Amino acid sequence: MKILMATMGLDIGGAETHIVELSKELQKRGHQVVVVSNGGVYVPEITAAGIRHYSAPLHRRSLSDMRRSIAVLREVIGTERPDVVHAHARIPAFLCGRLQRSMGFPFVTSCHGVYQVSGVLRLLSNWGDRTLAVSEDIRDYLIHQYQIPPQHITLTINGIDTDKFSPEVSGETVRRELGLGDAPVIGHVSRLDAETALAARQLIENAPALDRAFPGIRILIVGGGAVYEELSTRAREVNQAMGRDCLVLTGPRTDVNLLVAACDLFVGVSRAALEAMSACKPVVLSGAQGHTGLFTPGLLDKAVDTNFCCRTDPTATQEQLLSDLTAALSLPQDTRKELGNYGRSVVQQHYSVHRMTDDCLSVYDQVRRRRHRVVMSGYYGFSNAGDDAILESIQQAIHEASDDVAVTVLSNDPELTHAQYGMDAIPRFRVWKVFSALRRSDALLSGGGSLLQDTTSTRSLLYYLAVIRCAQWLGKPVMLYANGIGPVRRPANRRRVKKVVERATLVTLRDHSSARELADMGVDRPDLYVTADPVFHLSPAPEARGRELLQAAGLAPGMPFVAVSVRDWPDTEHFCRELARLCDHLRRTHGMEVLFLLMQPSRDRTAAQQVRQFMKEPSFLLDEPCTPRELMAVLGQARLCLAMRLHTLIFAARMAVPSMGLVYDPKVDSYLRELDLPAAGYVDSFDGDEAIRRADAMMAEYGDVLARLRQKSAQLTQDARENERLLLEMLEQHKK
Repeated sequence: MKILMATMGLDIGGAETHIVELSKELQKRGHQVVVVSNGGVYVPEITAAGIRHYSAPLHRRSLSDMRRSIAVLREVIGTERPDVVHAHARIPAFLCGRLQRSMGFPFVTSCHGVYQVSGVLRLLSNWGDRTLAVSEDIRDYLIHQYQIPPQHITLTINGIDTDKFSPEVSGETVRRELGLGDAPVIGHVSRLDAETALAARQLIENAPALDRAFPGIRILIVGGGAVYEELSTRAREVNQAMGRDCLVLTGPRTDVNLLVAACDLFVGVSRAALEAMSACKPVVLSGAQGHTGLFTPGLLDKAVDTNFCCRTDPTATQEQLLSDLTAALSLPQDTRKELGNYGRSVVQQHYSVHRMTDDCLSVYDQVRRRRHRVVMSGYYGFSNAGDDAILESIQQAIHEASDDVAVTVLSNDPELTHAQYGMDAIPRFRVWKVFSALRRSDALLSGGGSLLQDTTSTRSLLYYLAVIRCAQWLGKPVMLYANGIGPVRRPANRRRVKKVVERATLVTLRDHSSARELADMGVDRPDLYVTADPVFHLSPAPEARGRELLQAAGLAPGMPFVAVSVRDWPDTEHFCRELARLCDHLRRTHGMEVLFLLMQPSRDRTAAQQVRQFMKEPSFLLDEPCTPRELMAVLGQARLCLAMRLHTLIFAARMAVPSMGLVYDPKVDSYLRELDLPAAGYVDSFDGDEAIRRADAMMAEYGDVLARLRQKSAQLTQDARENERLLLEMLEQHKK
């Protein structure tokens, strides 16, 4: 990708160093990086790495400077045509946000600190399509102060180059250059502006007391800024009063790793503190936002929460900083070495530049331009394992087929959908948002699952038809994606479904009975494709995870079991009593424990408990929250499956586990025929004796059933891939 970084400047500072290290690592990985800023001491370093730099006064809020900056940004973006624009700090983010409205580029921001949120400053805040926050408290700040959706924020780090900042780097050249000699050296690196220079001021004022406690000590302060001259003047006064050059102010420098290597103890916060830790220096965390003290293992969680900025602690008094510095310098050499080694291990584990870059690339991938954008409509965001499996399997299949398709899901719970699958999601009942998503899309995917049916309700059917009609009205191609059709009983509804199907651009069906249902409605089009349910494309969780869940349910390792899936349904007491007889028989006669699974816990738990109460034999219930892939891993270790829910049967077939259906809906019966598997009986007239006879017959020819199912499952897995091939063909045709 080509990434444009927009930032205020490239002088000494934590955010600036973050941008430099990120840009260099991206360039090293083969991406192209362009930087727009006001310039600074790091410009030669990035240009030496092959990164182009453009100058713009992005560090000022005056109207004239912002107009100049917008003109530069517009020209650079138009010329460079970046795949992603990444802004750091509020002025660059505000200006890039203004340009995005007319230029339409993917736009992300990084938030490196907390800011005032009132007045005109709030109006200058634009957080882009996605936001990276460098600490947990900054993420919370963005959520609470700016109401940014949590799913749009990625928690990242200040990545440190652990080879550049390493105990292997020598500070001897700096010691000779600055005349530091062999005395102990306290180091501090910071941008020396009025709001950030507290620690530098306190170090200058504490120099005489530190010299009395540790004769010959030197204090090295690195950085430039608005108050550098003021601090330099004060340092000269203190040195003159002491009669020697205790304080050394270098101004801005880029060889910070060499300067840090020359220190014995470091004072600072944020990135500068982490760089010193990476170099194995003990660190006193103290800065303009707070003072935490000497960093030790017990302070790790607190430090991480604020990105080592100490925002949750009060700022230090001059006396408090002096006390902590004195205590740290008084520690035995071995103890200081242990603290330094611990600090480096923290950086290596949690703060590598590689991880920071991975985080950014992940966010870029979420927003970057893709050739095709599709909206997916279905029964998503209701915590139903079957429909969640459809969503996950479609996502997986599309991603494997092409990385150039962006998917937005219409979900009942967008935050849950994003958290579980990392997919963009919008509320399915927010009409304007649905309309806007369809208008921006290249196509609508309706499905999979049994959306076009009126067994559940006509209202549900009308919702899905309305989404399809809206897309068609907007001139968008519509794909009915691996749909199960019917039953549609009401004549008016059958006419509605017929009309929509005939106007759809592409129709794929998950079984032959759906094709027959459409034919019965009078649909006459030769291009109806019978493929397979998308779930046949979904990979299960690892076997070890399945075993963990079985143990959590109480099943001993290796114990043969039958998996049972039931759901709420009217007037099922007789059914539950008769099913309990079948479950008891399977345990007594065939030696299988009985394990109940919950596909949609809120609707399945009561029915499962009712069957268990009628049973005379013991049984087990897996009541852990499970993803579809985890349920597949559990089912993969079953000997037999009894299921009302269609997708339990499909999960079992995907894992080649022989099953018997508990038919409450024609779709279950039709899919059993598709899989060449028997029904145990119909829920509304369930006969326990007949179910036992059928189960015994199946177990008698178990090997043959298993062999046929394995062959059928392999074929359906192959057929499921046709959905994506046909989808990509449709998208390409409509792009022309």
